[in-house]
Amino acid sequence: MPDTQTLTRPTADNPAKAGLWFLGCRVHIAMAQADNPDGISLIEHRMPYGSAPPQHVHHDEDEIFHILEGEMEFELGGERFVRRAGDTLIGPRGVPHRFRVLSPGGVRLLTISRGGFEDMIRATSRPAPGPGLPEQRAPTPEEQQALATACAARGIDIVGPPLA
Repeated sequence: MPDTQTLTRPTADNPAKAGLWFLGCRVHIAMAQADNPDGISLIEHRMPYGSAPPQHVHHDEDEIFHILEGEMEFELGGERFVRRAGDTLIGPRGVPHRFRVLSPGGVRLLTISRGGFEDMIRATSRPAPGPGLPEQRAPTPEEQQALATACAARGIDIVGPPLA
């Protein structure tokens, strides 16, 4: 029988426990890959209305989304659909996807993955200096290039613009 303490023990020096600002959103790494034997990440995202990452594809991992609050439009493999609080869906590895937040009050969701996604978030985020979300603004060309480079180094390719 597995040691259940291994599955729930947080890393003491994990700055992401306090929150990170990532792409105009706030993320909290609730369970880091290093904290469990299967290398699974559980990340909570708080995203404002209109938030939309570029279309991307994960080559080495599936990405599971579970919406806790709010409503989002997804495009997965060219098909568009709306999902709401309580819905769960999977972005299979190798399938391009993107989404945008439809709820005026934003969205709170969990992502579950195993692979380079958590490392990419850590590489492109900064510690949140306090509660709330970062200032909402368009990313600079330098920030877009840094994101693309960080993604590519972790088996994630940006393949198109955000969902409009």
